This record gives sequence, C-alpha cells and structure tokens, in this order.
Amino acid sequence: MKKEIFLKSLAEHGYNVMFGAKKHFATHDIVEKVPSGIALITLLIGIWQLYAPSFDYSKEVSLVIILVSVVALQINLYNSNKEDYMKAGIKLTEIHNELKDMYYQTKSSTESEVTNAEQEKLQKLLNDYYAISITKQITFSDWYAHYKFFYQAQHEWIDEQKSFTWKDRFPMSLRMWIVIIIITILSFVIKFCIEN
Repeated sequence: MKKEIFLKSLAEHGYNVMFGAKKHFATHDIVEKVPSGIALITLLIGIWQLYAPSFDYSKEVSLVIILVSVVALQINLYNSNKEDYMKAGIKLTEIHNELKDMYYQTKSSTESEVTNAEQEKLQKLLNDYYAISITKQITFSDWYAHYKFFYQAQHEWIDEQKSFTWKDRFPMSLRMWIVIIIITILSFVIKFCIEN
C-alpha cells in the first residue's frame, strides 16, 4: 500500500477510534453527573415553590420538574454499566495513541510503500476497536463527544489528513435543533408582539 493512502487511512481510523472513546466518556459523564445536577436543581425549585406558593405558573413549573425527574430516572438505567463505558473509553484512547504513533512513524519513513506488518498491525488495532466498543450509548452523547473531541483532545494529526471544517465541529442534529429553537422563539416573539 502506498504511504499516502496508509496515512489517510490511519487518520480516518484515528478519528473513528478517538470519537468512539470520547462518546464512551460522554456517556459515562452524563450518567455520572446529570442525575445529581437534576436532583439539586429540582430541589432548589421545589424549595422556591414553597417560599412563593402564589406564583402564577406553579403548575407548569411542577410539570417541568416531574418531566425532568423522569429523564433522570431514564439516565439512571445506565448507572450499573457506567464503569464499562469508562474502561472502554480508556482502552479506545490507548488504541488511538497507537494509531497516532503509527502515523508519525509512517510519515517520517523514507519508504514510499508500507509493509504488510504495518497493515496487519492496523487491522489488529481495528479488530480490538470493534471488540471493545459498546454500541448502546446514551442520548446526547454524540453532541458531547463532538465537544470532547474538537475542544479537549489533541487531534492535529488527524486534521492534517481530514482538514476539519466548522461543519465537522457541530453535528447536523445539533444544528437542526438550534434552527428549530430559533424559529420557535421567533414565532413566540412575533405572536407576542402581534397580540400586544
């Protein structure tokens, strides 16, 4: 295999492996931190509702608290496996680091072709990646993994081959949700202005 093609392949697989690691870490973080944050916020709102029982939107606030509590219960379903996500994320990071080492060794090589041994090593690392990865991830772990990958991880070596743009940094589903939220807010503002 030609060196340039192998470098591109290493970068593509490096992206997949590191993004997978970040997704596992994201699931672990969400399961670890979000339920306690929800509990604290709902407790504070509940105390505030006791302090101001005549608040006009008390029923609506109570409904939101109940809905958010249901979300916290759904997140807790992942609680028994959260350490598995952490272990998988660590192992995937180790595979990523090996891919990065291979990338720099290949890049600094004077040979124009890559040996079969290097190709076999890549295939072994990919097999490990497939065996370690947990397919069931929590909702929004994809968005959080994007943040973790692009703003917390060292990914310059991957960027050399893939040339990331702003579209890569923000998932399509997040961009769609932002547009929907903006349209919804604008429609409420326009409706409010027309009625008043």
